[in-house]
Amino acid sequence: MSMNEVIAVLAAIFVAPIIGGIVAGIDRKVTARLQGRYGPPLLQPFYDVFKLFGKEKMIVNYWQIICAYMYLAADVLTVVLLALQSDLLLIFFVLAVGGVFLVIGALAAESPYSQIGAQRELIQMLTYEPLLILVFVGIYLETGSFKISDIIANYHEPLLLSLPLLFVVLGYALVIKLKKSPFDIATSHHAHQEIVKGVLTEYSGPYLAIIEISHWYETVFILGLCALFWHTNFIWMAVLLVVTYFGEVLVDNICARLTWRWMLPHAWTGGLIMSFANYFWIYEKIK
Repeated sequence: MSMNEVIAVLAAIFVAPIIGGIVAGIDRKVTARLQGRYGPPLLQPFYDVFKLFGKEKMIVNYWQIICAYMYLAADVLTVVLLALQSDLLLIFFVLAVGGVFLVIGALAAESPYSQIGAQRELIQMLTYEPLLILVFVGIYLETGSFKISDIIANYHEPLLLSLPLLFVVLGYALVIKLKKSPFDIATSHHAHQEIVKGVLTEYSGPYLAIIEISHWYETVFILGLCALFWHTNFIWMAVLLVVTYFGEVLVDNICARLTWRWMLPHAWTGGLIMSFANYFWIYEKIK
């Protein structure tokens, strides 16, 4: 492993959660301002996690502990693979494994809130994972590779210009993955659901802190995916990330939560139509 790869791995492990926590603080601050409130301090997510680590360790069974750590490990590995510019399909597989462990941890508890939350989390995974696959296939059709390093080295135009509809599809998937309205059906950062905290109901103390840190890694991974769509210029990449994440927060605050019966068919229908329309555009351009 080269020195650059070592630096990338260390940054992915130690810097990514700091960035994710700051983004979570900005998210809360912007959300509060959109709702006419002042909002918590920017570093409030870190205060919350440190406080959770100081709480008493209370668990339903040991499967929850294993699943919490496996969920964190999968998210860390996802960011590491992204930093190493690895294969998109491999990254997708690791991300899916992490989601499965989150569901298993919720199913390990007998709480009806946790059980329903786990079922809804599975539905969300069945919704956003095909959308991510469609996006990755579109990137392959445009660039000829699933490997991020090859895309960055050989493709010298912003992917956003040739894959605009797939970027919208990615936005669909990210709203679901980030558990924001209108698709916060498995758990909610705003605690306004009828199933309380859903898939996270039986997690508390240090193990809830681990889940929260995992979400920070997920946020960094999601921003990294979006950055790939304008990898040719760091300034425009930063603009794209700011606009995209603000859009996610804005949608979260102006949309009411929808049911899974609405989410599944509409997300798939919209995602398939836009994906194949973009595929056809790529095909016509090549022809």
